[in-house]
Amino acid sequence: MTVVIITRNRCGELLHVLGRMTSVPERPPIIVMDNGSTDGTASAVADAFPQVEVTALRDNLGAVARNLAVERVTTPYVAFCDDDTWWEPGSLARAADHLDAHPSVASVTALIRVEPDGAEDPITPELRHSPVPGPDSLPGPALLGILAGASMLRVSAFREAGGFSERLGFGGEEELLSLDLAAADWWLCFTEDVVVHHAASTVRDPRSRRRRGIRNTLWTTWLRRPGLDAVRRTGTLLRSVPRDTASAAAVAEAVRGLPWVLRERRPVPARVAFGLRLLEDAQRRSPARRYVG
Repeated sequence: MTVVIITRNRCGELLHVLGRMTSVPERPPIIVMDNGSTDGTASAVADAFPQVEVTALRDNLGAVARNLAVERVTTPYVAFCDDDTWWEPGSLARAADHLDAHPSVASVTALIRVEPDGAEDPITPELRHSPVPGPDSLPGPALLGILAGASMLRVSAFREAGGFSERLGFGGEEELLSLDLAAADWWLCFTEDVVVHHAASTVRDPRSRRRRGIRNTLWTTWLRRPGLDAVRRTGTLLRSVPRDTASAAAVAEAVRGLPWVLRERRPVPARVAFGLRLLEDAQRRSPARRYVG
């Protein structure tokens, strides 16, 4: 497997993550894509970790930087990592073993433990008790979404699905890719024997992140959900977001994108739409899906 990390202006946190990832027993190749940092990230990585391949991009390409990295990957699997997450020693090998043993599985999403105390991430119950139907032979519960900072993907499936959307950028960008993988008959799974640690960065703009997340959720809903499901999901989302300028800006931006959304709309097959409906109740009650900040 190859590890791909995207980063922007989080040099100190990234160096900590690289210290962890260069010491795991699997010793994977690591590709860092620096999304236009102004804090000297690329040169710091080159100095401290010469074995790591680092590319300094002129602009912030968001999640699309992962696509550029995967173009260079020559291993069958790619493990995504953020600049505030790292894989527990041995977990990369276990994830690859699951993909080796299950050729119909496109992704393995890890159990996330939140630092500093190692508690399970609040999204864990959703993953562990996923109601999405799947064959008993899968290595874990079937999902209809991945977590990009804590998942290993089959490179061939990622490329087949087209990677992350250039339209969405960063923030909730995983959902569209996940639905396209599921629509192409790939399975997505959660496995508890694969562990990723998350020390949430303090260097972030939560309102901007929320704006992009709401916008991207609306776009994905309109792009891939069947008509009535899209209407219901849109209503649920709009009732759940804070009533403030950030939310209003997100909705306005989403509406401005309707012309291209309608041109590119491609609803998922009925079986995927059924799985999405099964997930709605858990998502409404989930403490991990609150639009805050």
